[in-house]
Amino acid sequence: MESDTSDETLDRRTLLSGTTSLLAAGSIGSILADRGVATPTATEPTQRPAPVSATTTSEELFPQSIASGGPTPSGVLCWTRLDPIQYAGGPVALQIAPTPSFERLVYERSIPATEIGPATDHTITVDCTGALASNTEYAYRFVADGVASNTGRCRTLPATDAQIERLSFAVATCQDYQNGYFGAFSHIAAEDVDFLLHLGDFIYEAADGRFAGSEFDDRELSLPSGNDVAHTLSDFRYLYRQYRSDRHLQRALEQHTLIACWDDHEIANDRYWDDSTDSPRLPDHPQGMQPDAATQITADGIQAWIEMLPVRVTYEPNPTHPDLQNAFRLQHTLSFGSLVTLVLTDERLYRDPPPGIGESDTPGRSMLGDDQRSWFLNAIEEHSTTWTVWANEVLSMPLTLGPTDIGSVLNGDAWDGYQHERDILTNAFADVDNLVTLTGDIHTAMAGYQQRGDDFYEDRTPVGVEFVAPAITSKNLSEVVPTHDGLTTSDISEPAVKLANPHVEFFDSSIWGYAVVEFTPNGCSYTVYSVDKHASEDPAKTERIHLRVPAGDVQIER
Repeated sequence: MESDTSDETLDRRTLLSGTTSLLAAGSIGSILADRGVATPTATEPTQRPAPVSATTTSEELFPQSIASGGPTPSGVLCWTRLDPIQYAGGPVALQIAPTPSFERLVYERSIPATEIGPATDHTITVDCTGALASNTEYAYRFVADGVASNTGRCRTLPATDAQIERLSFAVATCQDYQNGYFGAFSHIAAEDVDFLLHLGDFIYEAADGRFAGSEFDDRELSLPSGNDVAHTLSDFRYLYRQYRSDRHLQRALEQHTLIACWDDHEIANDRYWDDSTDSPRLPDHPQGMQPDAATQITADGIQAWIEMLPVRVTYEPNPTHPDLQNAFRLQHTLSFGSLVTLVLTDERLYRDPPPGIGESDTPGRSMLGDDQRSWFLNAIEEHSTTWTVWANEVLSMPLTLGPTDIGSVLNGDAWDGYQHERDILTNAFADVDNLVTLTGDIHTAMAGYQQRGDDFYEDRTPVGVEFVAPAITSKNLSEVVPTHDGLTTSDISEPAVKLANPHVEFFDSSIWGYAVVEFTPNGCSYTVYSVDKHASEDPAKTERIHLRVPAGDVQIER
């Protein structure tokens, strides 16, 4: 993308809604443009507070509770969804206050019933940018039919020139509803962190347990279409409703403002873009290699993602050239005062197909696309913060079977399948001080070094560090690799991985949980917490490892 996608240009979030007809043009841009663009509700406050006749939440009225996301220095996006059967049809108020008592409101917005309906699955997203103070925590809630939702906690970004001494993220990824309980999110809710960073795979598109490694009988799903994987907008909406009904996940989203990326499973496994047909390809979906069908499925998945998460994106459809890749942008930067620049990339909408098994990478293959790659390189170079942080969906470090260039046969869907483009990035990383990459996708807690791409196995000079968060519940090596004589999967896999990959400092694919990453002017710390996904209520939390990187030195310390 040539256009700037920094904080200042992202105040306009769009909700995609309307019909589900497939236009003759057949592009995702055409489909979403035809459905109409509804801007978020206005930020002008109302003059009369909404009456509250009940101080406790109605789980029937707000079945997915509430959430905040898309922070700016002067506001956030506040989200909820109403149950269409329980909702009486009156106006709905968003209230924001300095304290959970709501004795003094700093903002209230009344959303008329005409803006709430099936076109957006009865979801509400209010953008209050311009109404709040920077680097400040607020309480918020929705009020409908005289009933208040749960009370949430939201936080705005610091001003770009603010001197910040501490910034922390809880980092989550990969939550297969059918493969375990989301207890890790209750621990995330209790963490003293500033924001929740989700690196993708918020839902899985399947309802038949195909990605699960264990059986959880009370986590069964049944898609409205009757298919095993999502085919329709109703299917995607159903999945988000089920996932967002989990009380553990609700607690985390109530307590922390969300910054979200996406990966493949929000639409279909291993998705990529086919330039020859100018359409997405979904190789693991029964209709995913048919351009028209894959286009429709992708449009439905995007719409549900936008409806059900408070994410700040840019959507500017052009009726003459309805190319989604030029109209829809997730990639952007967030500035946290003088301390951190967070750069989020989109690694699905532009990517070429990965190499096949035994196939070598080619110089022209790209995950980011030419425009986004140029934007990304400028974004990591043109800032003055102490730390540069890349929110990256798939593993960027090589993960190989030995000291040869064979990483693509292990995981061509990760950056190992796009080695030539990775070389461009890592060579640029050498000129960026204090670069930290935060990654999800591989269902493993992992830490290691990024090194220059020119001669990776000869030149061991690190140019950055990569910290990978474990999955919340998704299948890891412990569910597929047998162990013996009291050994754990970690006992077996970590020495083997580190022997073949000297740049890897830590590897554990036997746990589930989350990570907490904290930045100060003097250093960055990465702490992994293990939370048993088999416990439905009150699972224990165990610190697995704590690592640190001092500012000014690319060195991982235990």
